[in-house]
Amino acid sequence: MALVDLIMPKLGESIMEATILKWHKKPGDAIKEDETVLDIATDKVDSEVPSTTTGVLEEVLFNENDVVPIGTVIAKIRVGASSAVTQSQAAAPLAAQEYEEAKLVEEVPYQPSQFVVQSSAPVTNNIRFYSPLVLNIAQQEGINMTELGSMEGTGQDGRVSKKDILAYVAVKARGNQQIVIINKTVSEPIIEKESSSNLVVVSNNTGVATANYSGNVEIIEMDRMRKLIAKHMVDSKHTSAHVTSFAECDVTNLVLWREKIKKDFENREGEKITYTPLFIEAIVKSIKKYPLLSSSIDGDKIIIKKDLNIGMATTLANGNLIVPVIKNADQLNLVGLTKKVNGLANAARTGKLRPDDTTGGTFTLTNVGTFGSIMGTPIINQPQVAIMAVGAIKKRPMVIETPQGDSIAIRHMMYISLSYDHRIIDGALGSTFLNSVSKELENFDGNRSI
Repeated sequence: MALVDLIMPKLGESIMEATILKWHKKPGDAIKEDETVLDIATDKVDSEVPSTTTGVLEEVLFNENDVVPIGTVIAKIRVGASSAVTQSQAAAPLAAQEYEEAKLVEEVPYQPSQFVVQSSAPVTNNIRFYSPLVLNIAQQEGINMTELGSMEGTGQDGRVSKKDILAYVAVKARGNQQIVIINKTVSEPIIEKESSSNLVVVSNNTGVATANYSGNVEIIEMDRMRKLIAKHMVDSKHTSAHVTSFAECDVTNLVLWREKIKKDFENREGEKITYTPLFIEAIVKSIKKYPLLSSSIDGDKIIIKKDLNIGMATTLANGNLIVPVIKNADQLNLVGLTKKVNGLANAARTGKLRPDDTTGGTFTLTNVGTFGSIMGTPIINQPQVAIMAVGAIKKRPMVIETPQGDSIAIRHMMYISLSYDHRIIDGALGSTFLNSVSKELENFDGNRSI
């Protein structure tokens, strides 16, 4: 008889931790290989974690809503004596690797202020649980168990989280100040320093005082994904200098062509062709002319992304938004784009997206016209530098120039808008790119074959 460790899987290149949403099995339950044991969530997508072997769930090491570092053992499965070799030895090196990545991407900011927040968390002397990641950080930074035990954690049941110990390390590195950890059980740590003494306070309290609401109101708690979206949008506004340009384009040829071929296309390919792959095709052609639109900023460096991975904003059944990514969109023909668009959209709506399906985007398209809007000013999806919105297609009378003179005709018109990061994309380039996409759509070949 042996125990096999079930480890929190690596869910994407930039994902370092995941939240346990629900355990489908409890200790003592029989489990088959590849059977779902629990559901987890990252800031990108929700996923299922299957069993790596057949056996009986021996022990669950974390509770629902716990945030667990990638590579951590989350459960143990009992198998027959000849069945398996434990994988626990791999957990510690992986946790150490994740710590090194954490130090690179999660620096704790130093923000001087004139006050010290008082602690409201009780101190306990009970035996405490520490995750492998926290223990690795403590070992790397020379923090002994006594010092670790003195920290107040913001995790469930007062556990010390990665953010807690990184904040402690950041404060400790600044000198021999007296350190007080403030436990307020919310969001990102802020370091506050009293200017008249050597006292440094690490506070996790970024919330506001409880408000009183008058009148007939309904209070709805944001779900996890809505909180992440809200934070992502605000962070983007704080990061990029947003500018939005608009263009109007005549998409009559495109609309008539789609109406003409959509039945034959579905019969031949087994897929419905929407406008989205046609828009993506035009965007890809224009990015090849103006590659700066597919880039990111790293300090004072501009990183141009040669792999054109186009994100498409998709609305979920609960009203939240997710952005699956079509990888190497420039390598796909219209049929390939259609199948990718439909596949990712269906996976998003049915909760079947994989974590990798939402990473690596270099440019994003959002269709605000789906809900009747004729135009929009979208917020850039970081770390990208541009996002395009397409509005609803409307029939309008337009002046048409012909060799015989001007005439008025009914045309299918659409507004498109481009929000871009003015730090590296000036108005001239943004407008030129937008005009290029508009021309690609207006000059669509109405005799194109499928």
